[in-house]
Amino acid sequence: MAAMRKIFLVLLLLGSSPVIAAGNPATTAEDAAHYQTCLSRSQNDPQSALEDAMHWRANGGGIPAAHCEALSLVSLGRFTEAARKLSDLAENPRAESMRPQLLDQAGNAWLLAQQPGFALPLFSAAIAAEPRNVDYYADRARARAMHSDWSGADADLTQALGLDRQRADLFVLRASARHAMGRRAEARADLERALAIVPAYPEALVERGQLKQEAGDAAGARADWQTVVQHAPQSDAGVAARARLETLDSMPKAPAKKR
Repeated sequence: MAAMRKIFLVLLLLGSSPVIAAGNPATTAEDAAHYQTCLSRSQNDPQSALEDAMHWRANGGGIPAAHCEALSLVSLGRFTEAARKLSDLAENPRAESMRPQLLDQAGNAWLLAQQPGFALPLFSAAIAAEPRNVDYYADRARARAMHSDWSGADADLTQALGLDRQRADLFVLRASARHAMGRRAEARADLERALAIVPAYPEALVERGQLKQEAGDAAGARADWQTVVQHAPQSDAGVAARARLETLDSMPKAPAKKR
């Protein structure tokens, strides 16, 4: 179960991006340009962006400056500070138009800080504000998975897939949750749906290989993982597949049957 929890979180947490701009709250063209530049730097040169944002905020930069400051903190790995700043921003009346996105970003920052308990109510509030946003359900599923609440994660992902049946990533994530609950046939069906949408989807092949290995199909597992290593060697899925191949290779071989 611990291994499955790790698989789910790797697929979902590392595959997400909590630093997505939530609209443009700037009120002038000059501020809008400054804001976009700062957001870009928050990912490419976060320390410089943080210093710029703090100076800008101190000189009347308002919501755009504070938002860039928070996202720079995320990129710097200062997740708790970022989560608190984003939560405060979400409650600022001047940021009302950005509130759902800010709640979601604050929740993501809490997840990165390994604090899913703080994230859950933020995701729920974002969903209440925008109940047809697929990503908010996926994010809440992550928080639930970190509590090993697999049935809750399954429910959120099912809701998300009811809104968008073409999201291969969500089928993979639901398969991981169902696998963790021992619902292997349903998990396998979800993986086949994902692969029908995106053939050779690396994350789906990693998970399908795991199911095959558990079913005693070592050759099938090896084939799936080798495909991932061949086509996506530097991805998170490629790293996971390589590790599983190494584990498979280290397992003792069954003795050959005497004729």
